[in-house]
Amino acid sequence: MTTTTATPTVVAPPRRGLDRVGRAIMALNAVAALAAFASGLVITAGVTDDRLISETWRTLAYVVFAGIWTLLAVAPRRHPGLWELLLFHKGAVTVYSFAMWDRLADAPETALVDLVVTVSTAVAYVLCRGWRAWRRPAS
Repeated sequence: MTTTTATPTVVAPPRRGLDRVGRAIMALNAVAALAAFASGLVITAGVTDDRLISETWRTLAYVVFAGIWTLLAVAPRRHPGLWELLLFHKGAVTVYSFAMWDRLADAPETALVDLVVTVSTAVAYVLCRGWRAWRRPAS
């Protein structure tokens, strides 16, 4: 009689599912940026002339960020550097807003909102393996 020992099979977590979750997070960030754009239009309509250019710039930037998050949701590993630029910007705004917490009226809200966006983008970066965008396709 022969005895055999079974070797345990290690099952890796399904990458496709994690990738979908990361993409959904990026899509949610894109939708949130579009909501901020709509809010920005209302804010811009009511500002004084000395704030009009900066509020318009900020409002239009929401569309740019919505576009970046959409690009990354659709093709998370096809845009080398885009994840990192996005994480740098949102992280820097978060850090600066926390540093200005007691000095600027809008710093607390900005710090908390951008913290959520930075963390959610970082989570999506890991789930989607965003760093793989830097790999060159085999020729």
